[in-house]
Amino acid sequence: MTESGNLETQVAKVRVEHSVKDGVNTALNLLGGVDRFVQSGDVVTIKPNLNTADPYPASSDPKFIHALGEAILDAGASKIKIVESSMFRLKTREVAHETGLLEVAEKIGAEVSFLEEAQWIKQNLPKGTHMKSAHVGEAMTSYEKLVVAPCLKTHRFARFTGTMKLFVGVIKGSDRLKMHSRKLEEKIADLASYFQPDLVVMDARKVFVTGGPASGRIESPGYILAGTDMVAVDVEGVRILQSYDAENRLNMPVWDIPQIRHAVKIGLGASSDADISLIHN
Repeated sequence: MTESGNLETQVAKVRVEHSVKDGVNTALNLLGGVDRFVQSGDVVTIKPNLNTADPYPASSDPKFIHALGEAILDAGASKIKIVESSMFRLKTREVAHETGLLEVAEKIGAEVSFLEEAQWIKQNLPKGTHMKSAHVGEAMTSYEKLVVAPCLKTHRFARFTGTMKLFVGVIKGSDRLKMHSRKLEEKIADLASYFQPDLVVMDARKVFVTGGPASGRIESPGYILAGTDMVAVDVEGVRILQSYDAENRLNMPVWDIPQIRHAVKIGLGASSDADISLIHN
């Protein structure tokens, strides 16, 4: 990989030496600063991972979301919205309370939208091949700026959870069930193609390297990844998971993993290592 390149294909990879806030800021500074993505007065939507109330890395670390929110506010954002829906058997409001996200939202003055408490709106997925439409939570059908904040981990059915997989959390429960019936990994990329994040900041300080999404063997790589290309960030995230000796169905070239292979096929982002510029601190 090269050490320089276009902003669209740059991925910052930062080892967190001190606080999570320092790690987030260092990663964003390597990309040119958060103000390259967020300008004064912007309304910024953050999508975390609250599939369940199981502790980090099963769900987003509230300290990570707090640090990310502060960085966005420091860039001059006028408002932050946090948008999520948990596993369809759970109430997201209760999950957000149990995980500490509601407390974080209060600290940074964020508006929280629990998608199942509003409307699901059917949307076409123009690049979808295995999945051509989905009912998307109303708050995610329009946004000014979108920052995606995945926590990296393996997944029993999807092989891994990264950026693309995070969007399963914004569609109706019945659609999620249909996704899991067949071609789940390819459908994850189909669904992700509907969204255009302005920024991805991935928490890979702690990860599951087996199991997932709610439990598994925990390792501590200590990294934060950031970029604008969903595929590029996921590729570098998977490489972190692959660095551990673990039984997790990731024992193949990263570009052959079905989520990533299908994302390349439908033109979602980077398509080879030559497209990715990895920047270290």
